[in-house]
Amino acid sequence: MNLPKDTYMLLSVVNMKLRDSYPSLEALCDDLDVSGTEILEAIEKIGYVYDSENNQFSAK
Repeated sequence: MNLPKDTYMLLSVVNMKLRDSYPSLEALCDDLDVSGTEILEAIEKIGYVYDSENNQFSAK
């Protein structure tokens, strides 16, 4: 799957997929064959961090 290049769209798509389809960021990355590190770094640049307890990215 091609994830959006726009970071805010990426945040929205990833959070939707985490909410609807995946129990963790790791599961999403494994299934979609994408780099978790790249997702984390991109989304952290706009002030969001992954909250594993709630399985979503939230504002710092």
